[in-house]
Amino acid sequence: MNVSDALRQRRSVRAFLPDAPPAPLLQTLLQEAAQAASGGNLQPWRVVALTGEPLRAVLDAVAAAVPEDGANNVSYPPDLWEPYRTRRFANGEDLYRTLGIPREDKAARLRQLAKNAEFFGAPVGVFVCADERMGLPQWADLGIYLQSLMLLAVEHGLATCPQGFWRRYEGTLREALRLPAPYRVAFGVALGYEDTAAPINALRAGRAPFEEWGEMRGF
Repeated sequence: MNVSDALRQRRSVRAFLPDAPPAPLLQTLLQEAAQAASGGNLQPWRVVALTGEPLRAVLDAVAAAVPEDGANNVSYPPDLWEPYRTRRFANGEDLYRTLGIPREDKAARLRQLAKNAEFFGAPVGVFVCADERMGLPQWADLGIYLQSLMLLAVEHGLATCPQGFWRRYEGTLREALRLPAPYRVAFGVALGYEDTAAPINALRAGRAPFEEWGEMRGF
């Protein structure tokens, strides 16, 4: 598989089979992803991967906690503007359509939303963390690490779903993961083998055309 194929095949999967990938394979993915570019070679990531009872303990701690408010804990800017508002709305509607959940069924939508806190049933939960003193350039480096990890997962037949959701439980996760100060969770990643029979995994998010966001000058 080449990089182009992995890019096209990668998508956010929200239903997984129960079997966890072998530990040596997972460690290889986490280590190889660290070849990601980082400014000044800071390598600002700290990564914690969990399965089995350790994962269950963290999920139980989050289930008992109250979400935390704060500008650093949200996944989107407030009062999202165009064209981003429409893109996000369309993506949400497409997702619920795969499940046959209409807009007026708020309870069913909330139940689906709550699956974020279970890593969508994935057997492995990966937390990508950062020293909170780092700035936006280092958070960009985390994104490069995250993309590298997800593409490597595709190459090895694994599925992922990156989640900003976990930032809403910053304090709870610091304690549950025993993160040394001043680290905090930046992203979570659900990881495992895709349940190809799950309707929600039929979702294929579209992409805006190049003309909408790109320019080439002097060519």
